[in-house]
Amino acid sequence: MKIIFVFLCTLLFSCSSSNQTQNANAVAPKLDKEGHRGCRGLMPENTILGFKKAIDLGVTTLEMDAVITKDKIVILSHEPFFNHEITTKADGSFVKESEEKSLNIYEMSFEQTQLFDVGLKIHPRFPRQQKVKAQKPKLSDVVDSAEAYVIRNSLPPLQYNIETKSTTLTDDIYHPKPEEFVELIMAVILQKKIENRVIIQSFDIRTLQYLNKKYPFVKTAYLYEPPSIKSFSTRIHELGFIPTIYSPDHATVNASIIKECKERGIKIIPWTVNDSNKIIELKNMGVDGIISDYPDLF
Repeated sequence: MKIIFVFLCTLLFSCSSSNQTQNANAVAPKLDKEGHRGCRGLMPENTILGFKKAIDLGVTTLEMDAVITKDKIVILSHEPFFNHEITTKADGSFVKESEEKSLNIYEMSFEQTQLFDVGLKIHPRFPRQQKVKAQKPKLSDVVDSAEAYVIRNSLPPLQYNIETKSTTLTDDIYHPKPEEFVELIMAVILQKKIENRVIIQSFDIRTLQYLNKKYPFVKTAYLYEPPSIKSFSTRIHELGFIPTIYSPDHATVNASIIKECKERGIKIIPWTVNDSNKIIELKNMGVDGIISDYPDLF
């Protein structure tokens, strides 16, 4: 009887260890493949069709930009105005560079923003981009569409990397102050129950500081674009807390900065990497993810 008992205990421990190993493997970190503005190199940026294409190409995170309308709706747009490179007016004419900044989304209702097309004009810098009719969508509609698309195609859950487009110089001109900006985005996130799969990223550290104070459970990404004479340590010190992710221009990534991030427990996810050889190089260097206009390169 004693021998049988020992045998059963050994078998149980072995099965338990095996299950623990399988569970560990199931949650083992992988390269976070982020589709920049959906998949800007292939489809119109920040559009529902673009995000679906990125999902088809196997991204793990949809990267996007948020702005606010006059009626406090969160919509997706890289600029807080209608960029001349991508915008067609209701009468079929193109927005001119000289007038784009006057087409201030923060001064328009959501309905007014839907009068502009952002998918038909040929993009001068992305010749592979398919041309389809598209408007700037609500963040809430993008989440609903992506979640339904994932379920319908039996795919793993997505992450959402949402950038706040704000600066101190344009507070209350092109966007609300960071506190209101964050609250409007978080209202959507909490309503859709995706808070555990969201990253909020920004160049504006005020956004990240407010998030860390009010919503410490939300992952944050500190965006960095050169030039800056401040060291990485100084910038993190000014931020005042350890962000989840450091997201720099890929040209600034080196072994030293990767090492410093890992020592501090910060993931490093560079942007915007549109060359397959560079993607391989950065993966081999040990980055945690990559943001690309061309998810097909992954």
